[in-house]
Parts: sequence; structure tokens; C-alpha cells
Amino acid sequence: MFWEKEGKLIYSYDGETVCIEAWGKDALRVRATKNRSFTGRDWALEAKDAHAGEVEIFEDPSAKGGAFANMYEGTDTSYGKITNGKLHAVIDSGSVITFYHEDGRVLLKEHFRRLRDEESMPLNIMGREYSNGVGDNFRIVARFVARKGEKIFGMGQYQQHELDLKGCMLELAQRNSQVSVPFYLSSIGYGFLWNNPGVGQVMFANNGTEWVTESGKEIDYLVIAGDTPAEIEENYMTLTGKPPMMPEYGMGFWQCKLRYWNQEQLLSVARKYKELGVPLDVIVVDFFHWTKQGEFKFCLLYTSDAADE
Repeated sequence: MFWEKEGKLIYSYDGETVCIEAWGKDALRVRATKNRSFTGRDWALEAKDAHAGEVEIFEDPSAKGGAFANMYEGTDTSYGKITNGKLHAVIDSGSVITFYHEDGRVLLKEHFRRLRDEESMPLNIMGREYSNGVGDNFRIVARFVARKGEKIFGMGQYQQHELDLKGCMLELAQRNSQVSVPFYLSSIGYGFLWNNPGVGQVMFANNGTEWVTESGKEIDYLVIAGDTPAEIEENYMTLTGKPPMMPEYGMGFWQCKLRYWNQEQLLSVARKYKELGVPLDVIVVDFFHWTKQGEFKFCLLYTSDAADE
């Protein structure tokens, strides 16, 4: 059920394999699949920033010979534990993963709803779910316990007013003016990256958090512990890559409108700024005038006469 391999904690049961490993400072990466092997893709995690994890395994001797019954009833106390700096994770015999700060606080816990997890809860809802498989792809779901009073920030750029994302449902997809970056900071003291590139959604509900990827081969996520948001962000950027410094011209005044109909109109705007002595660093020629997406020339359909009409 539990074993260690090259500093990784491995759990296997009921056709599922779970791998938890140290990945960067104070961070643990979790991968889980019902395929024969993991994909080996790191996706957003560009650099591993090697930090060895410390693995501890306890096998409950009283559970031997009756593993299934003990797991169902919750009397098997076997567990696997892996520690990396300020963060450690424990996966119990029922496959539930709980993340702890070094001071003992629970930061995050997977949400299973079975008789062994909650009294009078025979729902058999799993914290990690694989369904509707086509080939070696699944609709994958990861569920986590909601924490009362927790505030959630991040996730990229969405067309909405909420700063605290608790209670929000977000689409995990890129659209015009929507930039989905599936990383958030929690007020409890951790960061979370959903490291799955597929289209899906996340719900930060009051009765549970649920991540969904509509088609994928494995669950993949990263948890980072930290004492401040800045510390968590620094560790996150170390693993995913730091953005380059904005060039100097990008710090100045940008002019943008919809739409410039031709080159002469565009140049006349630039000349007017110069005439008025207004510093201008960038003019954005938006895409509505293009002949084709990404083709940098004016479409003859968009003349000044046509625009006036």
C-alpha cells in the first residue's frame, strides 16, 4: 500500500497510484492516476529546485489480513508521511491526503465522504475521481474540505468584481480578456497550483472546493507553505519561472482604440501627440482591422467611409 521510491512517497490501492514528492522549498507535488504510469510531464513546473523530502511509513500490524474491511470501517491506522521544510503531508490508509504546517496547523485536506470519513455519510464520494474514460483519458475531479473564514486570492484575470474568490465558480480556460492562471493564495497560509493544462472549472464553495479537468490522464497539483504571501509567491515563481522585466517603453503612456482604419490615420494620431508635446510610448493597433488574425496589415474593408456608416 505505501512505499518509498527515490525520496517519493507512493501509495497504491484499488487501481490508483498516488505519488507525493518534495518539489521546491516548503512545497509538495501530488500526482495521482489510474493509468499504468504517470505521463512524466511537468507542465507549469519548469524547475524542480531540488529539496529532498523525508518519508515516514507506518504499517498497522493489526490491519494485516483484513485491509478492505479495515479501510471501509476506518480502523486501519497505517499512513505515509512526507516532510519538506515547513510543509508535511500525511496520506492515510483510506487514501485521504492532509497537508500540515510545521506548527501542526491543518492547511488543506482532501474531501472524501464515506462512512469512515464522516459519521452517517454513506455517499461514497471520493476526493479524487476518474470517470468517463476514453482510452487513457478521464474526466478528473479533486475535492478539498472548505475552511470556515478562509479567503482565496489569485487565479489570473476574470471579468468579475470579486477580489476574495471564496464562493466563486471559475472556468479554467483562456478567452479574450480572460486569463486563467490556476494558482491561488489562501489566507490560511498556503499556495495551491492546479497543474493540469486541460479545460475545466473550479468551485470555491462554502461546503467544499472542487477542481475539474474535463479530459486528462492524471491529477497533478502543488501545495506551498509559507508564513507570508510574499514568501509563498517567491517559492511559486522559483518553480514556474519569473517574468522578465518590462522594457522601459512599456512603463510609459499607451494609446489604444478601436479601430484605426488605415496607416495614415494611425500616423496622424502619432504626429498629433508629438505636436502637443505629450509623451507617447506605445500605440496599440487592435485586431479588428486585421485581414486575418495575426496578419499585420490593414483590411481594405475598414475604410473611413465604411467606419462612418
